[in-house]
Formats: sequence, C-alpha cells, structure tokens
Amino acid sequence: MSDLLSRPALMAELQAALARSPAVALLGPRQVGKTTLARRFVQPGSTHYLDLEDPVVLAQMSAPMNLLSPLRGLVLIDEVQRAPEIFPVLRVLLDREATPARFLLLGSASPQLLRQGSESLAGRLAIIELGGFTLQDTGAQALSRLWWRGGFPRAFLAASDDASRRWRRDFVRLVIERDMPALGLGISLPAMQRFWAVMAHFHGQIWSAAEPARALGVNESTVRRYLDHLTQLYMVRQLQPWHANLAKRQVKAPKIYFRDSGLLHEALGIASEDALRLHGRVGASWEGFVIEQLLALAAPDQAYFWATHAGAELDLLLLKDGRRIGIEVKRSDAPTLTPSMRVAMQDLQLDALYVVYPGLRRYPLAPGIEAVPLTAALPAL
Repeated sequence: MSDLLSRPALMAELQAALARSPAVALLGPRQVGKTTLARRFVQPGSTHYLDLEDPVVLAQMSAPMNLLSPLRGLVLIDEVQRAPEIFPVLRVLLDREATPARFLLLGSASPQLLRQGSESLAGRLAIIELGGFTLQDTGAQALSRLWWRGGFPRAFLAASDDASRRWRRDFVRLVIERDMPALGLGISLPAMQRFWAVMAHFHGQIWSAAEPARALGVNESTVRRYLDHLTQLYMVRQLQPWHANLAKRQVKAPKIYFRDSGLLHEALGIASEDALRLHGRVGASWEGFVIEQLLALAAPDQAYFWATHAGAELDLLLLKDGRRIGIEVKRSDAPTLTPSMRVAMQDLQLDALYVVYPGLRRYPLAPGIEAVPLTAALPAL
C-alpha cells in the first residue's frame, strides 16, 4: 500500500508547483489521497497544519488574518472549500514583501465552485487536480482490477470485492449527505440517490435533461442543477463538444461520464468483475475508464469529443502542444478502420488518430491511424 500511495510522478508535480508558486491548490474528490500526499510536506499536529473539518480550527478561521499572518514557511489548509472567505486574506498575505509564508490548499470542490478563491488569487495560485489511482500508479498488471474497482485508494486496495463495494456505497452516501449540504448544495438524500442511479444509465451518452427530468418527476433546470453539483464535486465529468467550422450539423451538448469506474459499477448494481464483462453497459464503462486514464496521464491542454448529426464521431479530441490528437475507444480484440475514423481524420485535420483497445499489439490501420493497447497509449501520445 505504501508504494502505491507514494505516487512519485504526482509528488514531483506537486514539488515543482510549490517551488514556482506562492500558493498551490490540490483539488479532487474526497478520499482520493490529497491529505496523504500533503502530509509529506506538513505533519498533522503542527501549527502549520490547519484542517477545516476540525471545528476548533474552523472557528479560529473566523478571524483568518489573526490566525494566518504570524505563520512562516509552508502552511497547509485542508478542506479549504469550507471557508472560501479566506481567499481575499490569502491574497493580502501572499503579496507581503519577501512572501514569508506559502500555502498548500486542499479542497474537494472544483475551481468553478471556489470561483471567489481562483479569482482572488489569479497569478498567485497553481492548481493541480488529483484523481484516483491510474495505471501509472498501479502498473499495467492491475488494469482489470483498476477498471472494476475504480481508482479510489480504499476501494482499489480493499481486502475483497465485497469490502470494495461497501466502501463505494458508503462514500457516495457521505458525499450526498455531508459534502453537498456543507457547500450549500442542499438536495435530499433520496432525490440525489435516484438521480445518481439514473445518471449511471447516461454514462457515455450525450446529455439531454428531458429524459432524467421525466424519470425523476422534476423540471429540466433541476436536473441540470443536480448534474452541475456532481460535476463540481469531481464525481461526474461533462466532456464538452468540439465545434469545427464545417458545413455539417454538429452535436453541441456535452457527454456525461462517471469519473470513477468503480462508482459507476456500483451505481449499476454490478456485483463482480465477471458480471461486468457480461453487462450491457460494459462498452460504455470501458470507454469512460480509458478516457479518464488518458486525460490523467496525457495532461492535454484541452479535451473534447466530436460528433455530427450524420453519425461521424470521435470519442476524444486532445489539444496538446499545438497538436490535434484523436482517440477512438474500442473494446474489441482487433479494431478495424471505420468510415467515421476517416471522416474525423480529414474534417478535424488530426495529426494522429489512435484507436485504444484492451489488446496487446500495436498496428497501423491507415496513414496516421493506429490501433494502440491502453497500456501503450501514453508513449504514443
């Protein structure tokens, strides 16, 4: 467990960010390992370790200038979303001569939800988004287990599949019952549980609020608000569409993905790894898993999907270092070239198109188009 939790690549990224920026925000869902990483820099019990889930510390933060201004060196503030009013104070502290203190901020909400903070610290704050374990952390030999259980450390490392499933159920309940109300996102537990279950069946599909609104008996603006809440808490990804300047009708609504495959499988009621392979949503699950792996490992400048109303589509369009890289995700033993791939290659002017699949062999499909195993996809990118 300790070797997995070390996550050397992430540690190096965090160290580099702390070296160049007076404040660094490490953001991601609860229980994903933020605190474990941060404790390598500031030990609990130190006056420089401020956990805002501690009611005493949270009460002291009512006068943040008095609490923070005497501190020197690196200061860690955990669960920073519980006190967004401190961000203007941090701006003042970071602008002091010689910057006597630097800040490492841990949060379980996205920059959009902490917009006041990200705007107050513009130019002073580096943001690192942390997800669950990736293949880079676990190694390629753990691919099946990572896909089935998901990347949350306690789910992935659980002693049994049953223990992993129990942890995932409890985690979702905690987020809905505790984190949403704490952030002012007041939604009843039954309503959000129903929405969570409905959303599992939209995983990998283009979003339309009409059907889930009908299923839940609420209006479309309500389900859009529910979706935004889950997105802001890093539970769901809204992958936005790319609009090329083409004489074709293009899809303009986002695609919806559970960011963690293990949470998706629990929401779908999939009881085992064998049951996953026989489930009707196995292809959508694999697609979302691959997309999350590639986004985490490739760190693109921007990411989109692309689809036209005529049927041409591309699962993932990565813009990275001035290049346009297309990704198609297939769960087949030997993917073949499709007309849609040719259309995407030409219309989007891709530098390369990779068809990522769960096999072992890398082989060309056409000029610029190549089938690549997931375990070899990162070097290709």
